[in-house]
Formats: sequence, C-alpha cells, structure tokens
Amino acid sequence: MHDHQLQSILRHMPAGIATLLGPELRYGFVNEAMQMLLGGATPTGEPLAEHTGGLAADLLEVMQQVYETGRPYVAKAYPFSAPDPTDGVVAKRYFDLALEPLHDENDEPQGLLLFAVDVTGQEEARQRAHELSLETRRLDARLRVLSETAPQITFSVDTSGQYEYVSPQWYYFTGQPPTADLNAIWPLLIHPDDRLRVLYQADAARAAGVGWSFEYRMRRHDGQYRWMLSRALPELHAPDKPVFWHGAVTEVHDQRELAEALRRGEAELRFLADSIPQLIWTATAEGFIDYYNQHTGDYTGLSAQELGPTGWVALLDPTEQAAAARRWVHCVASGDAYEGLYRMRRHDGQYRWHIIRARQLADSRGLRWFGACTDVDDQHRLREVLQTQYDELARTNRDLDTFVYTASHDLKQPLFNLRGLFEELRRTATFQDSEQEQLLEMVDESLRQLDGTLQELAATVQDQRELAAPTEDLDLRSVLEEVLLGLRTQVHEAQATIDLELSAAPTLVYGRANLRSVLHNLLSNALKFTHPARPAHVQIATSLSETGQPQLTVRDNGLGMELRQDPFTSFQLFERQNPQVAGAGVGLYLVQRILDSRGGHLEVTSTVGQGTTFTVHWFE
Repeated sequence: MHDHQLQSILRHMPAGIATLLGPELRYGFVNEAMQMLLGGATPTGEPLAEHTGGLAADLLEVMQQVYETGRPYVAKAYPFSAPDPTDGVVAKRYFDLALEPLHDENDEPQGLLLFAVDVTGQEEARQRAHELSLETRRLDARLRVLSETAPQITFSVDTSGQYEYVSPQWYYFTGQPPTADLNAIWPLLIHPDDRLRVLYQADAARAAGVGWSFEYRMRRHDGQYRWMLSRALPELHAPDKPVFWHGAVTEVHDQRELAEALRRGEAELRFLADSIPQLIWTATAEGFIDYYNQHTGDYTGLSAQELGPTGWVALLDPTEQAAAARRWVHCVASGDAYEGLYRMRRHDGQYRWHIIRARQLADSRGLRWFGACTDVDDQHRLREVLQTQYDELARTNRDLDTFVYTASHDLKQPLFNLRGLFEELRRTATFQDSEQEQLLEMVDESLRQLDGTLQELAATVQDQRELAAPTEDLDLRSVLEEVLLGLRTQVHEAQATIDLELSAAPTLVYGRANLRSVLHNLLSNALKFTHPARPAHVQIATSLSETGQPQLTVRDNGLGMELRQDPFTSFQLFERQNPQVAGAGVGLYLVQRILDSRGGHLEVTSTVGQGTTFTVHWFE
C-alpha cells in the first residue's frame, strides 16, 4: 500500500522521472511528465535504443557511460523539442537532467534513474541576460565613441563633485595636458566673475539630486574666455539616490553674441509677430487637417473639434468654397503648392480677405501639409482704393495731355493771325524810328519762339503717350538714316559731317517711336549748337558696357555747355543749357523721360568751346 502511494505521487510529479533497467537500459517506471517529454506513451520493458523518444544521440551515449562507470552526471539546461505543458505546442525547451546509477543489494549495476526538471524559463532568462550584457557592452563602447567624437565636452562627475571622466575635447579646448589634475584645474579655468556661481549651482544640483543647465565663460587654450553651456542629468536607479551626473559642455559663444545682436529688436519683432493674424494648421497626406493653432480658435471662435478636418474650407464665403475645395483636392493629389485669395469668416460673422498658402513636406514620418491663412483684408481694400485713385489719376493725366495738346493746337491759329497782321503791318505801315528793323526782328523772333514752344509742347504730349510703345528688334543704321533724312536741312545749313560706327551693337530691342525721338533730339541738339568758327562734325558710335549692355555715343564739336560735376545731369522741362541759342528746353527732357521709362539713363560730358558728348545707356 505504501509503494502504491509513492508511485502515484511520483507519477503525477511535474518533474520527469524514469527508470532504465539493465545493460540495454529498458524502460521501467516512467511518470506522466517524462512520457510527455519523450513524446507520448513509452513501451515498458522495451530498450531505450529502440524507443529514443527524441533523445539526442550524445545523450544516449552519456547515459550508457553513466551505467557502465557508475558515476552520476548532471546536464544543465539541456535542450529538448518538447510540448509546452500549457498549450501542448511543441517548442524548444530546456531541462536540468540528472542521471543517477541504480545498484542492487550487492552493489551491482541495475540501471539508471533519469530525472528531468523543466528550467526553460530560467534558461531563457539567463540567455536574455547574457544578450543584454553583450548589448550593454556594445552600447557602452558606442557611447564612448560618440562621446569622444562629438564636438561637445562630455563628462561624468560623482556626488562630491569629483570628475570621473572627461572626453578628449576638454584637453583640446583648454590646452591642458592629459596628466593635469582635472578636479583642481577645471574650476581655475572658469572666469572669475562666473566661478562662484557655477560651483554653487553645481553643488546645489548634486545635493538635490537633480540636473543642471547654466552658462559660464571658460578660458580656451589661447587665453580667450568663451561662453559655454553646461548641462548634466543624474544617473537614477530608484529608489537609491543618484551617485553620478553625466553631461556635456557646449561652446555657445557665437550664438550668444548673435542673440545679443538680435535682442535689441526683440521687442519690435515680438510686437510684429503678435500683430500679424496668422491661422496656422497642418494636414495629413490625404489633406485632412489634424492641428490648428490657438489663434485659429480665437479668430474663428470655434474649437478644433468644431472646425473638423476641413475647417478652413467651411469658413470661406459660400460662393468660393467649391472652387477652393477643388483646388485643394488637386494639390493634395499632385503635391503642388496651394495658394489663393479668399474671404474667410471671422468669429463676429464678418468675411475678411485672406491669403491661404500650404506646402507639402516629406520626411521620415511621411507626407504632411503645413498651411497658413493670413488676414490681408485691410491691404486688399487699400489696394482697391489705390487702384481707384490710380485710375482717376490716369484719367486726369490723359485729360491734362489732351488739354495741353488742344491748347497748343488752338493757340496756333492766333499765332498765325498775329504773324499775318505783322506781315501786313510791315508791308503797309511806315515808322519813323531808327530801331524799326531791330524791333521787327525781335517781333519775328518772338513769334518763332512761340511757334516752336507750341510745337514742342505738342511733341512732348505725343512722346509721353508713346513711352509704353511695344518693343521690336530695330536696325540702328536704318532708324538713324530715317532721322537724318528729316534733318537734312539742318545738316546742310551747318555744313555738318556725320560719321556712323555701329558695328559694336548694330541692333537694339526698343520701341521704334521712342528710339526715333531719342536720336532726333540728340542729333538736332548737336546741329543746333554748332560752333560758328568751324563746320559741324558729329560722331555716332555704339559700344557694349562691362555688363554687355548696348550703349550709344553722340559726340559733337560745337559750343559745349557748362554742367555740374555730376555726369548724370538731370534735365528739367523748359530748362535751356545755352541761352544764346534759340530753343524751348524740351528736347533733352524728353530724351531723359524716355530713357527713364525703359530702365536706362543719359550721361553727359562737355567742354565749353570744344563740344559735348552724350552717352545713352539703353538699359541699367
């Protein structure tokens, strides 16, 4: 009865127990745990070699040797492919195996006792601990490499403030030898004005068991003090107090100087940033908004939940929502930047003009959209007012041009009448005045000047209307010959010689009417101011500037004129450069106006009695 109870207990033990009898190691007693380990029911009395039950060959050999030698053997964490006792799934498991020889009363070998204890959990934990140990050593080596290659000075310090480690960068920065006493030298390299503060803050942080972050000046190897940022955190192993602090010292001297330079405008920039109404939002790659900034809620009076994933579209004017939504869907599909001007509803129900912009950003987290809605309602309305005023000014300017043109035209008839009356008076009336001829010549000259002024006023209006004339590719020689043909009378009267050298820049992209007006005024000016002691000689040449832009030079040998020191003389309307020669002072003003409108300028050099040179820079 006692043996039966013992076998019942052994049969249901969680550890595997089996007896193997005789030299063939035949199966004797096998409990349930061992049967599961061996893969099911085991035939009692059969040799182990014929029913190995998944036991490896090396284990079978060891079992035979234990039987023969009589020496027990223990195998730790021996791997088996055995079913899991919880779910029956066959997996790799580990057992501590004990092989104990069995002897009879005469101490003769009788067999073996096989005892197997499942240590899968302990073995997996041991292997995991081993892997973690290897990983820890690998990470420690990597951390050391990173700390010694990073540009910052890294360090470790204990609770008493003694430095346990410092990276080589400290020696490079300070110029101290590796044999220097780090704990004694470090405080001495801190600027005297910062030393007490730094030592106190570090001691206080270590006493409180917290990290620190502060800036101070440290002396570099060249003797210059540089601003450094020191940061450290405690190494915590709860519930114990920290015993080490690890940190880094980073040079922030340049950033600090830049911050000092920027600090002067910080107040203005902060005011400007607070004054600009910006509604900032982000959206997913599919175009659904997942974030609104605080100003969006303040501006719209709605929460993020109320705005929803398409909030800004719903805030637009109903007549604009469909087009804005279609444009947004197109940009999300194509990746194009989104930009548009729309009216958006404010929290008080007022619709205000906004510029809505969004850009796509791709990073490691995938595609995202970043957008902003900028209130430009005031600018938009101001632009409308300015456009209205501009249209009014343009209309007034056209009316003024029309008035000047009409007045100059209408005054010609009274001028003709006066000229006719004076001609009739000269023919029929006689004067007993010794200065009769001089007076009549003065009257004729005044009438000619009045006639010329009226003609040039009309020409001024006409030329100003042609300032916006379309450009075309023009042949300079052809246009010059056309202008000289119109001036042939003046050329003949001045007995002028005209030299053309246009090979450097034979063509010019310009407005035909504008080019003809510039050339006509410059050439007529050169012919008008001829020197009475010599025939006129006018040289016209083209060249290229240092930037490759075309230039035109008109040089004469006439009377010359007195100019200011500035070669870029500004000519005013009705300003006459040489009062001895008849004229209204309009021509050079027109040239300057035309060149200014096309992005060029006029350069003048002149010597009284020798001549004048005009250089036309067509483009800046």
